[in-house]
Amino acid sequence: MLLTRKINKMKKIMQISKMKLSAFIITGTVALLLAFIPFPQQSKVWTAPPAAEKVTNPVASDANSLSAGKSIYKKSCIDCHGAKGKGDGPKSADLDKNPQDFTKAEFQKQTDGVLFWKINEGRKPMPSFKNELTKDQRWQVINYIRSLRGKAV
Repeated sequence: MLLTRKINKMKKIMQISKMKLSAFIITGTVALLLAFIPFPQQSKVWTAPPAAEKVTNPVASDANSLSAGKSIYKKSCIDCHGAKGKGDGPKSADLDKNPQDFTKAEFQKQTDGVLFWKINEGRKPMPSFKNELTKDQRWQVINYIRSLRGKAV
């Protein structure tokens, strides 16, 4: 009887050891797989959906809109994008990625709809402004950004 109990106890210990070993092997295998599976990285090119291309700016680019856009820009954009929109604001050095230079032709080729989508959605390190600015304010900022075209020094 004593021998039977000892044998049963040893069987239980072995079963538990096998379960622990199996769990260890499975966990290790999963960890190794995760280490070598390539996860999609954020694309270097920030592309808006095709529908955004067609969206037009409903706010006229006049003196009032540009003035309002400049004011909003100073409050919400200047720290990263800089006073002249060159991506050299005081906080730009602390970012993982350089802010856009609004004066470059490549940037200015984007449609207003694409810019509006990007301002809405954000992409690290740039936050979304969907809940920070009204639609008109976002369009006014785009009008102001357009006024920086070709002002690279």
